[in-house]
Amino acid sequence: MGVLIAGGGIGGLVTALSLHQIGIEVKVLESVPEVKPLGVGINLLPHAVRELTELGLADVAGDVAVKTAELAYFNRHGQPIWSEPRGVEAGYNWPQLSIHRGILQLKLLEAARARLGERAILTGHHLHSWQETGDGIRASFIDLETGSDRGSYDGELLIAADGIHSTVRNTFYPDEGAPIWNGAILWRGTTITKPFLTGRSMIMAGHEFQKFVCYPITEPDAQGNSVINWIAERKFPVDDSWKREDWNRRANLEDFQPWFNEWRFDWLDIPALIENAESVYEYPMVDRDPLPQWTHGRVTLLGDAAHPMYPIGSNGASQAILDARFLTQKIQQFGIGKAALAAYEDERRPATQKIVLANRGNGPEQVMRLVEERAPNGYEILEDVISTRELEDIANNYKKVAGFDKEILNSRASLVDA
Repeated sequence: MGVLIAGGGIGGLVTALSLHQIGIEVKVLESVPEVKPLGVGINLLPHAVRELTELGLADVAGDVAVKTAELAYFNRHGQPIWSEPRGVEAGYNWPQLSIHRGILQLKLLEAARARLGERAILTGHHLHSWQETGDGIRASFIDLETGSDRGSYDGELLIAADGIHSTVRNTFYPDEGAPIWNGAILWRGTTITKPFLTGRSMIMAGHEFQKFVCYPITEPDAQGNSVINWIAERKFPVDDSWKREDWNRRANLEDFQPWFNEWRFDWLDIPALIENAESVYEYPMVDRDPLPQWTHGRVTLLGDAAHPMYPIGSNGASQAILDARFLTQKIQQFGIGKAALAAYEDERRPATQKIVLANRGNGPEQVMRLVEERAPNGYEILEDVISTRELEDIANNYKKVAGFDKEILNSRASLVDA
């Protein structure tokens, strides 16, 4: 019977490709009738890129991505706080990739259809309910737009990769309520312009209550222009009346642009980036509390269904990819059954809980908050504000929490024996 996967996002598709890699029959059932390249830029950290590489997908991702060379933090005056090389420039065996989320999903979908076959990937199938059948699962699906029946499918396991609004999670925890808003609104856009600093830099400027992030997600074209992905962020009191019920709506520049009008640095003109955007969308920054249990019988959670987290530290998609690979590892070790799901949860639930909580504490971006608190008007000498040792400790501790410590990653064995 194989494994049923509810959700055809990045986590669901990497799970399908990984299980297929070890010879497991898989069926992916996605809610939307047609997968489109939605979203904006994301980063894939070296531990996630390693897993895609070992799936034979290095070229698939790398051909439409920028190999990030540097991560740099600045205060709101454009003064440097901390910078470090990233990916292969930092000594990892694998790069860090900056990529358009929707394009990556389409590339994974194309690979899954080629390897698993068209009939293994079904769109327009929204998970409605399921029941255990003794030695397996029978899951029923509907058309989400019309409510019409789309049939039932049998499998030995059901993997819920159905996102932050997961049907499965809501069934297990019906009283959980809506995702938790921390008061921050993200305005996300893309602008075609010249890259900045190294040309492959990812920068963050500002502090916890007002921040700007940007990085290129395409290599320069013949005119030297790249698509620059950017995020303008402002944090409000959590009881603010901002229209935060809309998840992915087109934004009005006047809602946020004035707050960044003075952010012109000698190395980046932020007002010009905003003004020349192709399109801008608004998102609330939300997560959910860590759960006490992911696995119930032959069903488990994966990716945002299991551990939605703030988009801090470039971890959301990377952790979903790691979930997929650890799940595959445990199925390879224990076979298709409850023991594998239990071992997967034992491995991943504590690890991702640490990241969710670390991101609530602002993760590695806390260096910007510390500098703003200690030197709100800027500084003459950075060491008078924050020491190099403190900066290094914050950066290195987060790498360990998020699972991409360089020495450990470069030396450990592969998760999946292919």
